[in-house]
Formats: sequence, C-alpha cells, structure tokens
Amino acid sequence: MWRLPGARAALRVIRTAVEKLSRAEAESQTAAGAMERAVVRCVPSEPKLSLSFALADGSHKNMQRDQSEPLGRVLSRIATNALKGHAKAAAAKKSRKSRPNASGGAACSGPGPEPAVACEPVVKLYYREEAVAEDVLNVDAWQDGAVLQIGDVKYKVERNPPAFTELQLPRYIMAGFPVCPKLSLEFGDPASSLFRWYKEAKPGAAEPEVGVPSSLSPSSPSSSWTETDVEERVYTPSNADIGLRLKLHCTPGDGQRFGHSRELESVCVVEAGPGTCTFDHRHLYTKKVTEDALIRTVSYNILADTYAQTEFSRTVLYPYCAPYALELDYRQNLIQKELTGYNADVICLQEVDRAVFSDSLVPALEAFGLEGVFRIKQHEGLATFYRKSKFSLLSQHDISFYEALESDPLHKELLEKLVLYPSAQEKVLQRSSVLQVSVLQSTKDSSKRLCVANTHLYWHPKGGYIRLIQMAVALAHIRHVSCDLYPGIPVIFCGDFNSTPSTGMYHFVINGSIPEDHEDWASNGEEERCNMSLTHFFKLKSACGEPAYTNYVGGFHGCLDYIFIDLNALEVEQVIPLPSHEEVTTHQALPSVSHPSDHIALVCDLKWK
Repeated sequence: MWRLPGARAALRVIRTAVEKLSRAEAESQTAAGAMERAVVRCVPSEPKLSLSFALADGSHKNMQRDQSEPLGRVLSRIATNALKGHAKAAAAKKSRKSRPNASGGAACSGPGPEPAVACEPVVKLYYREEAVAEDVLNVDAWQDGAVLQIGDVKYKVERNPPAFTELQLPRYIMAGFPVCPKLSLEFGDPASSLFRWYKEAKPGAAEPEVGVPSSLSPSSPSSSWTETDVEERVYTPSNADIGLRLKLHCTPGDGQRFGHSRELESVCVVEAGPGTCTFDHRHLYTKKVTEDALIRTVSYNILADTYAQTEFSRTVLYPYCAPYALELDYRQNLIQKELTGYNADVICLQEVDRAVFSDSLVPALEAFGLEGVFRIKQHEGLATFYRKSKFSLLSQHDISFYEALESDPLHKELLEKLVLYPSAQEKVLQRSSVLQVSVLQSTKDSSKRLCVANTHLYWHPKGGYIRLIQMAVALAHIRHVSCDLYPGIPVIFCGDFNSTPSTGMYHFVINGSIPEDHEDWASNGEEERCNMSLTHFFKLKSACGEPAYTNYVGGFHGCLDYIFIDLNALEVEQVIPLPSHEEVTTHQALPSVSHPSDHIALVCDLKWK
C-alpha cells in the first residue's frame, strides 16, 4: 500500500520506538517498582466489564464484573484471589523444601519458625494519585491511566486499549500474490497499527538479524526468522521465498495508543505461482488509482465456491480445469491479486460466497483502500466495494425481485400484466435473484453522487422472459432511487445479466422498450408465454461495448456481463482491454490455473459529463 515517504519514515520511527519500549518493559518487569498492566474492557452497550491482570504468583486473572457494581466489591474479590495465589505459592515452596533429596533423606530447610499465616493484601485503586472511593461504580472507577495496587505490586490501568479480536493468515500462499491477513480490531484501526513481516531462514542460514524483537525468537530449535523490509499490512512473497514460511508481527493502534502486540506464523510454506495470468497484461493499464474526475469501475462474476466445488462442475462443466485450481484457497489468491491490481474506485461482484466476502475480499480490498457491502441471495450473493478516499456510502436500497414485485406499489402495473399468465407468474416468483443498490457520495465534492446498482439475473438459457421481468423491476426500482430519492444522480448498473446482445433483455435496456410480440416472451415455450410491452425511463449504454465473450467455458462462450451507464450524465474515458483469445484458451477454457473464474472482469474508466 502506497504512502508518502514522510509518512513511511514516521511510521518506521514510531514502530521502532514501540518495539524498543516493549522490550524495555519486558526486561524491567522484575525490577523494583516496575508497573504491570491491568487491561479493562468496558463497552457502554454491555452490562459487564472485564478486568485482566497477572498476580505475583504468575497466575493470570480474567474477571467479569457488573459495570453498575461498587468498586469495593471487586477490590475485595481481587484481594481474595491474591491471598489464594499467595497461599498456593507458599505451599508449593514448602513442598519443594521438604521434598526428599537424592540420598533419600529430607531436604534441610534450616532452623527457624514456621512462616506466619499470610494476611490478605491491601488492594486499592488510585486515579491521579488519589484513592478512588469504594462506592464509585465500576464503570466510572476504572479509568485509563489509573493505578491498581495489590500489596506491593502496582498495575497501570489501560481502559479499552486497541486490541486484535481476530488475526489470521491465509492457508495458501503463492509467490507473486499479495498476502492479506484477515484481522479485526477493537478500539483501533488497521491504518494506525504497525506491521512487520519476517520469513523463515533457509537451512544453514545465519542467525536472525540483530534487532529482531525477543518475542520473535525461533519458535522451535529448527526454525529462525529473518526480517523483510516490508512494514505494511500486505506482503507479496517473491520467488526467493518459495519453500519458506512467513511470520507477521503486528501491534494494534488507534492513532494515539498502541495495544498488546501479536504475532502469527503461516501454516504453509510459500508455493510457486502459476506464471503469467490472464490479468497481468491488463494491470499494465491500471497501475495507479485514477484522478478524482474519473471512476474506474469493475464488474466481475468471480464464480462462487458453492458452485465450483460440485461434482457436476468438476466432471461436466470444467473437466479441463486442474482440480487444485478449482479449490477456493487457490482461486482466492488469483481473485485478490486481480482485483487489487485494477486499482478500481467501484467494484461490483457477483457469485460471492458470504465467507469469501468476509474472510478474503474484505481484508484484501480494505488493505488497498476499499470498503464493501454484501447482499446475500440464497447460497451466494452480491458485493459492492468503493474507494474510501473518493466515496462514502450514503444509503443502500437492496431488493429481492420477487418480493418487490409482489409487495411494492411501484411494480403494481407490471404485476397486473403478469397475473394474466399464471404459469409464467409462478416461475418468476420462484426465482431468488436480488438487486443491490448503493448510493455513493464524493468525498471531494458532496454535490456529486452516484447510484451504483449490481445484480445477477436468472441463469437458465430458456429464462429470457424471466430476465425481462427482473430487469423491468430493477430499472423501476433504480429510477425510484435516482429520481425520487436522489433526483438527478447518475446511474452505473453492473452485473451478470445472463443475456447476450441478441436477446430481448439487452434490446430492452439499450432501446428503452420491448414489444409484446418479442420472441423472448415465449423463451420457455407457449405454456409460459407472457406477452407484454415494457418501457423504461433511462438512456443507457454498455460502457465496454459488446465483447465477443465475457464467459468462456468448454461448452459455451458469449457476452453475458455489462456495465450499463447513464448517457445523460456519464461518458467512457477508456475501456481496459480484455485478455486475448490466446490467453483465455491457453488452458483450453475458463476457469484455469491462470484465471480464477469462468467469467472475465469488465473494467472501464468513466467520468462525469
């Protein structure tokens, strides 16, 4: 992730200072007067707070207490725990002294009286050097910077410090592909956190570099770690890393404070990549984020794992594809690299598994400055991402087609036409397709807004009339959002429409109307014929034209995907060329070891008129 050189240098200084401080604190833990840590988690919406600290005997205490409880009760409980810990430690010490020596006799503990019975230690909480009254409620008593004293030991209270609630590396790592750790933070944010990457030292390599934190010492006698020069959240392994494991050391931050550092090692070693991918040449056109006046838009059906992993897919749909290349862990690497390499401002994805959205796409795209929203369909759904530096999400207006058609007065006239054809109506209302509509506002100019729609229409080859009705519902709903709710805002409508340019659906979108005698009204035979004429308000154009194909599998290829734009408000600056036919067919068809989906992403740069 690119940063200003000054910011990078500042982060390096801060990171080094934090690590030095952590090491200094660790080395001085046993020194007289050293301050331990007591971490308090207190969230207004939760009835309890948690208190975590280590006792002098080495045991760790995690306490859950009511926020409305008086402080005196928890201090009394802490004193009891400390007394028990002291007694346990004393008993262990006494047991060691009386243990038989090597010759069979008892070890001599020396003359002297028996130790006195331990007294309950004094436990107090201080804030700004004054004792906090015991009738003060927990929620008010445990302030950041307060000092908890248990006997002779003092603890600095840290209230709600930045902390990782989740931290995970991907299970499959390839050279040349970005490694994007999944992470969740509480009371912090990734942009203010510190990251440092290490890789396993090759067998026979020198000892780890001087300056590596003690917490990153070899995890086993057979492994040692060397520091890379990467201090960002994302690390892209090189060919030199093949066969080695990776380690990430990270410190959560919130811009002012840093929390407890964590580290994790990759389970797998770095594997060799597949070589040249279908999108590598396309990335030459998208090396940088576009200027503010442009909107780089991507539409892409990424092939849901729930479909890729069926026996039918492996043996009938994609028998030419190597089995490992259909595995999700493998395909996610390719999808992440392809999407991040486009440096897009708006990305509309179809066939997105819920887990893929949360575990793969969000971490990867967030690390490159994008934020996303998800809409489930049934087994998978739609995702729309937008660049945070350019846009903020103003509102969402997602619908299910069949629910909207049945219940929204907006579609009353269309429903009245459809009820005249009961067989067709039944089939239309059985479909689970959804429409995702997001209204974005420019962060640079609040008067500039966009209506971004994303959908995946019914797939069956004989479902032409169903797609026509779904599109009529979609366009009526988009008009409501872009004309009634936000008058005059431009529309970008992306998706997998499962319709070639010769179909009625495409004709309807581009020409603004469809006659009642169009052949697609009988796409599934006379029994389901549902003749009706439709019109819509928009003047739309396919921004990427009509490519020979956007879907290429063994038994079919054709153009099914489009980015429709509002011609009254938007124009095309450039279209990123699709992969060549030779690239697409290198491994016979899609998906393949060099392409993660059976569809090809559409990418174009748009601008306001």
